[in-house]
Amino acid sequence: MAFIDELTIYAKAGDGGGGVVRWRHEKGIELGGPAGGDGGRGGHVYAKAVRDVHLLARYRAIKEFAAERGENGGKKSLHGANGKDLDILFPIGSIITNKKTGQQISLYEEGERVLLLSGGQGGRGNESFKSSVNRSPQKATPGKPGEDAEFYIEVELIADIGLIGFPNAGKTSILNALSNARGKVGDYPFTTLEPNLGECFGYIIADVPGLVEGAAEGKGLGHKFLRHIRRTKILVHLVSLENDDLLAAYKTVRKELKQFDPVLLEKKEIVVITKTDITHDVARLKKDIQKLKKLAPIVTTVSLYDDKDVQALQKIILKEAAEKDVL
Repeated sequence: MAFIDELTIYAKAGDGGGGVVRWRHEKGIELGGPAGGDGGRGGHVYAKAVRDVHLLARYRAIKEFAAERGENGGKKSLHGANGKDLDILFPIGSIITNKKTGQQISLYEEGERVLLLSGGQGGRGNESFKSSVNRSPQKATPGKPGEDAEFYIEVELIADIGLIGFPNAGKTSILNALSNARGKVGDYPFTTLEPNLGECFGYIIADVPGLVEGAAEGKGLGHKFLRHIRRTKILVHLVSLENDDLLAAYKTVRKELKQFDPVLLEKKEIVVITKTDITHDVARLKKDIQKLKKLAPIVTTVSLYDDKDVQALQKIILKEAAEKDVL
């Protein structure tokens, strides 16, 4: 199923049921008086957070949602039933914006339920208009319409660990090696066009599309990349030996993070030198790694052809995650 992280839907709360004009007609009771009941309230519309990042894909063909209308009032002073409320399910991490009012809500916890639209109040039946000066009211009111609006939904993945770096830096390969994920791998940039998730000893790892210079202004996959690392708690920054200048590659990514949101630079970071099987100048590589160590607290090298390297990286990530208490 394709991953969708942006979507616009239309939702409407239920209209209120109408009040009615009715009269008591019972044997032995003359002039029984008004007995028209009030209408029921229309159903409310709620947003509910669930643990399913692919949920928006199901809404591609169903973009209109409506809660039930309240029932009309009845005879014998019967009140119409309220319309059934509607829960619209959204992935955890969803940011929902009401395009009519501009109001914005965020869903952070599984099971969280937030009111989006209120149902219309039911109309009044003629019994409610009875008074000492009007014993036979002929009046009833219709129910009020329920609220409606278009909503723009934007999903920011919530993961413990985020893999970042240039396109083709080896993010998906690392994810596949550390977890049971089966992300698509290729020898060309932007193999990953949508986020991949994996699980490693209870920690959620997110591999998001590669970053290019100018991503903060929307180049490449731009915000599609940067948005999904906002909620991660530890960044694993992959720098490939395919880059002639490791330090420059590292600084470029950090610059984009800062331009998009300076708070991203405050996250715990692990720098990983990937594709170490590529022929390189060992002396120069050592110098570059020493320079990187002055900028980042942890720098390690990984060859995906060496299980020991992958296991060592796994231990580092789990150790840092445990110290950060990211669960």
